Amino acid sequence: MTVSFICRTESGLSREQLFDLARSIDAHVDSQADAGERAVAGVTSGLIGVGQEVTWRARHFGLPIRMTSRITSLEFPGRFVDEQVRGPFKAFRHVHEFEATDHGCLMTDRVEFTAPFGPLGRIAERLVLRRYLEGLIAERGLYLAGIVPPPAAQTGPSAM
Repeated sequence: MTVSFICRTESGLSREQLFDLARSIDAHVDSQADAGERAVAGVTSGLIGVGQEVTWRARHFGLPIRMTSRITSLEFPGRFVDEQVRGPFKAFRHVHEFEATDHGCLMTDRVEFTAPFGPLGRIAERLVLRRYLEGLIAERGLYLAGIVPPPAAQTGPSAM
C-alpha cells in the first residue's frame, strides 16, 4: 500500500532561493546532521539537476541506510521530483513545489512511499514510517526556510 503525506512550509526567501536550497546537496546534508546523512556517490555537493543521481548514506532507527535518488523532473523555479532508484523502500517519490507569496514563498512537499516486506511493511508504514518521515521532511523544510538552525547547532553547548 502506498502512503502519502503533504508538508507545507512558508518562508521569507524568494521562490528561486528556496528552490535552489531544496536541491542543494550541501543544505540537505546540513539539515540531516542528526542522522549523519552524507552524499557518497553521484552528485555529492552543489545543486543536483534533472537526470542526475545522488546516493545517500545515513543512520535511521540505529540502522545504516543507503538510498540512491534521481531527479526525474525539474521545472525551475516551480517544481522538481526525486524518486528512489535503489534503497530501502519498495517505492519512494518526493514532489517539491514552490509558490511565490506576498511575503516570500510557500514550499509544498508531497511524499509517497511504499515499504517493502508486504503485510509487515504495511504495519511499519502506519505505526512508524509515516510519522518519522513526515517529521524529517517538516524539520528539513523549517531548516531550508531559515526558521530553525541545523540540527547539530540545536544540540551544541549553546542549546543546553
